[in-house]
Amino acid sequence: MDRRIKEFTKSAIDTGFKLVKKCSIQGLSANPTAAVGTVASKMSTSQRVPIFGEKLFAPRVLVGDDPASQVYVRNKGKQTIECGMNSYEHKLSADTSQEELLALIAKLNADPKVHGILCQLPVPKHIDDQAILAAIDPAKDVDGFHVVNAGALATGGEGFAPCTPYGCLMLLKDTLGDLSGLRAVVVGRSNIVGKPMAQLLLKESCTVTIAHSRTRDLPEEVRRADIVVAAVGRPNMIKGDWIAPGATVIDVGINRVEGAEGKMKLVGDVEFETASKVAGAITPVPGGVGPMTIACLLNNTLISACRANGLAVPNLGFDS
Repeated sequence: MDRRIKEFTKSAIDTGFKLVKKCSIQGLSANPTAAVGTVASKMSTSQRVPIFGEKLFAPRVLVGDDPASQVYVRNKGKQTIECGMNSYEHKLSADTSQEELLALIAKLNADPKVHGILCQLPVPKHIDDQAILAAIDPAKDVDGFHVVNAGALATGGEGFAPCTPYGCLMLLKDTLGDLSGLRAVVVGRSNIVGKPMAQLLLKESCTVTIAHSRTRDLPEEVRRADIVVAAVGRPNMIKGDWIAPGATVIDVGINRVEGAEGKMKLVGDVEFETASKVAGAITPVPGGVGPMTIACLLNNTLISACRANGLAVPNLGFDS
């Protein structure tokens, strides 16, 4: 691989253009999220409106006032609307009961106009997040967190893959092509990123190791990898001397730390300054994985709507 550092922001934009080309639609924004969503929107003009009756609809549910969650939900809503889909935010107070939240989800499950349900995590401590995720109809679980979708991913069935690992896989395939035989290390074992990321890489015939904070000699495990996916939630944990020359690094972490003059800044789980001097390709934080997460979320919403209406699911390039 070319040893030059390749910023994945550009890779994401290139991927967006590839999706546009595959659908023979011209003149879209150089933004992967807009590309995917506008393709879906333009498809609706010719194919979906007579059948669906109206635009795709993916309501967002936010409980409480967590600052990071507010930003995430706002960005999801902005991109959803820009892509020609309907979106509405159900903003609930932090003292909302679990029963009230479950009642809202049941209402959205039963609404045929709703194609995807986005419940932002974390929820307040008095609410069982697993009970909330389990209550979402798996067919509308476009985040891919429901146990039914997790099982489908593990067994090769039809379901939704979680959007962040799915977006990471897109970046890897766009950069490296065939991943078969490559050694991949996933640092982190969460249900949202680490475990599904490992499943997706296994599906691509990688040799996969799941590492974590208690892994013995973690730096050495990482050095053996052609692909490193960092999703452990610790700022700058993975140093440049952990990375093999030419390895591809996907940094999923997003951590708020104090920078110069006391100002807060965002950093990943990988120490970018040192790792970028060694890696063949590395994602920046912010701006690397995030846009692809939203792109995959919109793609899952389109898939959900097609399945619900008995239509063939269009290939926008995500599975190529």
